[in-house]
Amino acid sequence: MAAGVKSLSKTFVWILMGLLMLGLAGFGATNLTGTVRTVATVGTQTVSVDDYARELQREIRAVEAQTGQTLPMAQARELGIDRIALANLVNLASLDNEVAELGVSIGDTNLQQEILEVPAFQGVDGTFDREGYRFALEQAGLSEADFEEDLRRESARTLVQGAIMEGVEMPSTMTDLIIDYVYARRSFTVATVSADALATPVPAPTDTQLQTYYDENTDRFTLPETKRLTYALLSPEMLLDQVELDDASVRRLFEEREAQYNQPERRLVEQLAFTDEAAALDAKAQLEVGGTTFERLVEDRELSLADVDLGDMAIEELGAAGETIFAAEIGEVVGPLPSSLGPALYRVNGTLAARITPFEEVEAELRDELAAERARRLIEAQAEDINDLLAGGATLEELTGETEMTVGEIDWTSESSDGVAAYAGFREAAQAVRDGDFPEIGFLEDGSIFALRLNEVLPPRPEPLDSARARVAAAWTAAETNAALQSQADSVLATLVTEGDFAATGLPTRVENGLTRTAFLDGVPVDFMNQVFEMEPGELRVIGGQGRAFVVRLDDILPPEETAELQQTQAAVAAQMNQALSRNLFDVYVRDAQTRAQPTLDQRALNAVQANFQ
Repeated sequence: MAAGVKSLSKTFVWILMGLLMLGLAGFGATNLTGTVRTVATVGTQTVSVDDYARELQREIRAVEAQTGQTLPMAQARELGIDRIALANLVNLASLDNEVAELGVSIGDTNLQQEILEVPAFQGVDGTFDREGYRFALEQAGLSEADFEEDLRRESARTLVQGAIMEGVEMPSTMTDLIIDYVYARRSFTVATVSADALATPVPAPTDTQLQTYYDENTDRFTLPETKRLTYALLSPEMLLDQVELDDASVRRLFEEREAQYNQPERRLVEQLAFTDEAAALDAKAQLEVGGTTFERLVEDRELSLADVDLGDMAIEELGAAGETIFAAEIGEVVGPLPSSLGPALYRVNGTLAARITPFEEVEAELRDELAAERARRLIEAQAEDINDLLAGGATLEELTGETEMTVGEIDWTSESSDGVAAYAGFREAAQAVRDGDFPEIGFLEDGSIFALRLNEVLPPRPEPLDSARARVAAAWTAAETNAALQSQADSVLATLVTEGDFAATGLPTRVENGLTRTAFLDGVPVDFMNQVFEMEPGELRVIGGQGRAFVVRLDDILPPEETAELQQTQAAVAAQMNQALSRNLFDVYVRDAQTRAQPTLDQRALNAVQANFQ
């Protein structure tokens, strides 16, 4: 246990130094002055205002690191950060009070040894640097006496913690139950009753049947909350007839993309470089006599094929090796040849023919792209003027008379994705708009602009049968099919009870051996294996599904199979159970120590510290 204590104490030193540096970096000159020195008294121990400030800063920094946003003190109080920081310090003080009453201490000799072994306090020769020790503590805002007292307290706490937590073992019953639940196995026989096995197919529903099913299941055909919106839209396509393009602009765009449209012949190449010519020649000789493969050479260098893949290369990109590589056959390894990494072997994996695209072939595409870009610029130039019209009181409908915008209406829900609702920008605006909101211009991903107005909000409501007829018919057919499958499966089960021969059923049948409850079977209900594990040997059961029914007989209950995976899992679960038990025991001990220490808080001091974070 002494070794563990020593390790924990060293860890504490590093944590303490890091937290102090972090806290002081943010807290800086905020050194609380005045007559108030403590925020809490816990038995014979106290929690200083500086300790509380540093702990509060640490907790705030931790949240900021997770969220990437500054956390004001008011919001920190709402999140309970101030209470968490205080609880942490009160728990430590309670344990210090308990340690003091027990008279536990590491002594001066052990304390000195702990300090001497801290790397941060050692010089370049690896020995303790007295001046470096003093300077490090001074930078952290600590005196030697304060630091040594903190280290002494933490070491004593570690001794008490180790005495409580070391050697705690959870009874194996829970571990055994968990392992048995996860790894227990079942063998069973299953016959599948599908829709094509039905003696009589399910007929199409009548109007009366649809109405009855709709009335009984209205909640399944409910429309979501709907916003009836009016929107004005101006897209680049609407302005294409206003865009004038000269042939020179289109030609310049083609020339800018010449590398894209005109690509020389290329090779798919892998390159394996060596330190010298001799090593490369030796590897090539092994390839030629069949003593190895290119893949094995790569593996011997502790590389993967992805590491040596150059991709597709033009002849000039391969330098002096280019002509030889381009003359090689597909799959051939050539070399040694020069490379920037030294002598190398090259394997050719493919050929890409030269691609020459004439201007005339892509002229229309480039012209449309250039026109759309200029149309977007026209829209950007008009956006501010249109926004001014809206600010001056113009309605969306009035915009059509003064601009090129068109007006439309949409019944929008969170599931809408057609037309203008396909744009994320529109969906976000539709989600956010409220009754009485002022219409304003927004931009869509393709350069369009829009503005919208909320006319009405329709609450969730039953969809009329006329519009929902197809979905109601499909749901009725599925329900009737499942009922017919269940009925036929029940008949099969009754036959099996008396005859016991799955082959005689004429149904597709399979035998599954030694499956765990997490095993995946295609096409079965999600709770299929759970139901199998509820059965007793020899029991027959019908398990219903969607569009299928399954007749299952449990053949055997098998214990977990002894494998390396099972042993590893068992050890991990046992360790986790032991750790949880020891942690809980220690938490109970600390809470009891805190209750006996009877902590008292100084709310004025707490408020004063928090005021420095505003």
